[in-house]
Amino acid sequence: MMRVMVIDMNDQQLHTLAQLQAFLDGTVAVDFAVTGEERYGFIARTLRRFGYARLKRADKGVVLRFLGRVSGYSRQQLTRLVERVRSQAPLLKRYRASRTSFARTFTSADVLLLAHTDTLHGTLSGLATKKLMVRAYRVFADARYERLATISVAHLYNLRKRSGYPRAR
Repeated sequence: MMRVMVIDMNDQQLHTLAQLQAFLDGTVAVDFAVTGEERYGFIARTLRRFGYARLKRADKGVVLRFLGRVSGYSRQQLTRLVERVRSQAPLLKRYRASRTSFARTFTSADVLLLAHTDTLHGTLSGLATKKLMVRAYRVFADARYERLATISVAHLYNLRKRSGYPRAR
Protein backbone atom coordinates (compact mmCIF):
# COMPACT_ATOMS: atom_id res chain seq x y z
CA MET A 1 0.00 0.00 0.00
CA MET A 2 1.40 3.35 -1.02
CA ARG A 3 1.32 6.08 1.59
CA VAL A 4 0.56 9.62 0.58
CA MET A 5 1.94 12.62 2.40
CA VAL A 6 -0.42 15.57 2.72
CA ILE A 7 1.18 18.99 2.88
CA ASP A 8 -0.76 22.17 3.47
CA MET A 9 0.72 24.55 0.96
CA ASN A 10 0.98 28.20 1.94
CA ASP A 11 1.33 30.05 -1.33
CA GLN A 12 0.98 33.51 0.20
CA GLN A 13 4.73 34.09 -0.17
CA LEU A 14 4.45 33.82 -3.95
CA HIS A 15 3.84 37.44 -4.94
CA THR A 16 5.62 37.81 -8.25
CA LEU A 17 5.67 35.94 -11.52
CA ALA A 18 9.41 35.35 -11.05
CA GLN A 19 8.64 33.52 -7.80
CA LEU A 20 6.01 31.43 -9.61
CA GLN A 21 8.55 30.59 -12.31
CA ALA A 22 11.11 29.61 -9.67
CA PHE A 23 8.51 27.38 -8.01
CA LEU A 24 7.78 25.70 -11.33
CA ASP A 25 11.48 25.21 -12.07
CA GLY A 26 12.16 23.70 -8.66
CA THR A 27 9.23 21.27 -8.34
CA VAL A 28 9.63 19.01 -11.35
CA ALA A 29 9.98 15.79 -9.33
CA VAL A 30 7.45 16.62 -6.62
CA ASP A 31 3.69 16.37 -7.11
CA PHE A 32 1.79 19.09 -5.31
CA ALA A 33 -1.94 19.02 -5.20
CA VAL A 34 -4.70 21.06 -3.68
CA THR A 35 -7.54 18.96 -2.25
CA GLY A 36 -10.65 18.59 -4.36
CA GLU A 37 -12.83 20.81 -2.20
CA GLU A 38 -10.32 23.66 -2.23
CA ARG A 39 -9.29 23.65 -5.91
CA TYR A 40 -11.84 26.10 -7.30
CA GLY A 41 -11.34 28.60 -4.49
CA PHE A 42 -7.56 28.32 -4.83
CA ILE A 43 -7.74 28.95 -8.57
CA ALA A 44 -10.00 32.00 -8.17
CA ARG A 45 -7.79 33.48 -5.41
CA THR A 46 -4.62 32.95 -7.43
CA LEU A 47 -6.07 34.55 -10.56
CA ARG A 48 -7.21 37.59 -8.57
CA ARG A 49 -3.92 37.87 -6.65
CA PHE A 50 -1.82 38.02 -9.83
CA GLY A 51 -4.30 40.15 -11.80
CA TYR A 52 -4.54 37.53 -14.52
CA ALA A 53 -6.66 39.70 -16.87
CA ARG A 54 -3.96 42.42 -17.00
CA LEU A 55 -1.01 40.07 -17.56
CA LYS A 56 0.88 39.65 -20.83
CA ARG A 57 0.52 36.39 -22.72
CA ALA A 58 3.80 34.85 -21.51
CA ASP A 59 2.99 35.72 -17.90
CA LYS A 60 -0.46 34.18 -18.23
CA GLY A 61 1.27 30.98 -19.33
CA VAL A 62 3.36 30.97 -16.14
CA VAL A 63 0.23 31.38 -14.00
CA LEU A 64 -1.59 28.63 -15.91
CA ARG A 65 1.37 26.24 -15.59
CA PHE A 66 1.51 26.95 -11.86
CA LEU A 67 -2.23 26.30 -11.49
CA GLY A 68 -1.93 23.14 -13.57
CA ARG A 69 0.94 21.83 -11.45
CA VAL A 70 -0.77 22.55 -8.14
CA SER A 71 -4.40 21.76 -9.01
CA GLY A 72 -3.84 18.76 -11.27
CA TYR A 73 -6.29 20.10 -13.87
CA SER A 74 -5.53 19.99 -17.57
CA ARG A 75 -4.79 23.12 -19.57
CA GLN A 76 -8.22 22.94 -21.22
CA GLN A 77 -10.04 22.68 -17.89
CA LEU A 78 -8.03 25.58 -16.49
CA THR A 79 -8.86 27.68 -19.55
CA ARG A 80 -12.57 27.06 -18.96
CA LEU A 81 -12.26 27.93 -15.28
CA VAL A 82 -10.28 31.10 -16.02
CA GLU A 83 -12.97 32.17 -18.47
CA ARG A 84 -15.62 31.69 -15.80
CA VAL A 85 -13.61 33.76 -13.31
CA ARG A 86 -13.05 36.51 -15.91
CA SER A 87 -16.78 36.67 -16.68
CA GLN A 88 -17.38 36.93 -12.92
CA ALA A 89 -19.49 33.77 -12.89
CA PRO A 90 -19.40 31.84 -9.62
CA LEU A 91 -16.71 29.19 -9.67
CA LEU A 92 -18.73 26.19 -8.52
CA LYS A 93 -18.60 22.57 -9.57
CA ARG A 94 -21.25 21.92 -12.18
CA TYR A 95 -21.24 18.17 -11.83
CA ARG A 96 -22.27 15.68 -9.19
CA ALA A 97 -20.07 13.03 -7.70
CA SER A 98 -22.46 10.25 -8.71
CA ARG A 99 -24.35 10.10 -11.93
CA THR A 100 -27.88 8.87 -12.22
CA SER A 101 -28.24 5.74 -14.26
CA PHE A 102 -30.85 4.90 -16.81
CA ALA A 103 -34.02 3.28 -15.55
CA ARG A 104 -34.04 -0.45 -16.16
CA THR A 105 -36.59 -1.46 -18.73
CA PHE A 106 -36.14 -5.18 -18.35
CA THR A 107 -36.44 -6.78 -14.93
CA SER A 108 -34.78 -9.85 -13.52
CA ALA A 109 -38.08 -11.67 -14.15
CA ASP A 110 -37.64 -10.87 -17.85
CA VAL A 111 -34.13 -12.35 -17.74
CA LEU A 112 -35.52 -15.52 -16.15
CA LEU A 113 -38.25 -15.69 -18.79
CA LEU A 114 -35.66 -15.28 -21.56
CA ALA A 115 -33.57 -18.06 -20.00
CA HIS A 116 -36.67 -20.28 -19.85
CA THR A 117 -37.50 -19.52 -23.49
CA ASP A 118 -33.91 -20.26 -24.55
CA THR A 119 -33.98 -23.54 -22.63
CA LEU A 120 -37.21 -24.61 -24.35
CA HIS A 121 -36.06 -23.65 -27.86
CA GLY A 122 -32.33 -24.37 -27.65
CA THR A 123 -30.92 -20.81 -27.63
CA LEU A 124 -31.85 -19.68 -31.10
CA SER A 125 -30.37 -16.62 -32.75
CA GLY A 126 -31.34 -13.25 -31.33
CA LEU A 127 -33.74 -12.45 -34.18
CA ALA A 128 -35.48 -15.84 -33.98
CA THR A 129 -35.83 -15.51 -30.20
CA LYS A 130 -37.27 -12.00 -30.57
CA LYS A 131 -39.82 -13.28 -33.11
CA LEU A 132 -40.82 -16.04 -30.66
CA MET A 133 -41.40 -13.50 -27.88
CA VAL A 134 -43.36 -11.13 -30.13
CA ARG A 135 -45.51 -14.06 -31.27
CA ALA A 136 -46.06 -15.23 -27.68
CA TYR A 137 -47.33 -11.78 -26.72
CA ARG A 138 -49.32 -10.79 -29.82
CA VAL A 139 -50.71 -14.12 -31.03
CA PHE A 140 -51.03 -16.07 -27.80
CA ALA A 141 -51.63 -13.03 -25.53
CA ASP A 142 -49.09 -14.19 -22.94
CA ALA A 143 -48.74 -11.09 -20.72
CA ARG A 144 -45.37 -12.26 -19.38
CA TYR A 145 -43.81 -11.38 -22.74
CA GLU A 146 -45.15 -7.80 -22.90
CA ARG A 147 -41.79 -6.11 -22.23
CA LEU A 148 -39.67 -8.71 -24.00
CA ALA A 149 -41.77 -8.33 -27.17
CA THR A 150 -40.35 -4.80 -27.53
CA ILE A 151 -36.70 -5.73 -27.01
CA SER A 152 -34.10 -5.11 -29.71
CA VAL A 153 -32.02 -8.02 -30.91
CA ALA A 154 -28.84 -6.35 -29.65
CA HIS A 155 -30.26 -5.82 -26.17
CA LEU A 156 -31.44 -9.42 -26.07
CA TYR A 157 -27.77 -10.43 -26.15
CA ASN A 158 -27.10 -7.98 -23.30
CA LEU A 159 -29.78 -9.72 -21.20
CA ARG A 160 -28.12 -13.05 -21.94
CA LYS A 161 -24.94 -11.65 -20.34
CA ARG A 162 -26.63 -10.66 -17.06
CA SER A 163 -25.73 -12.63 -13.96
CA GLY A 164 -29.15 -14.24 -13.46
CA TYR A 165 -29.27 -15.73 -16.95
CA PRO A 166 -26.68 -18.54 -16.62
CA ARG A 167 -28.05 -19.52 -13.22
CA ALA A 168 -31.55 -19.88 -14.66
CA ARG A 169 -30.26 -21.98 -17.57
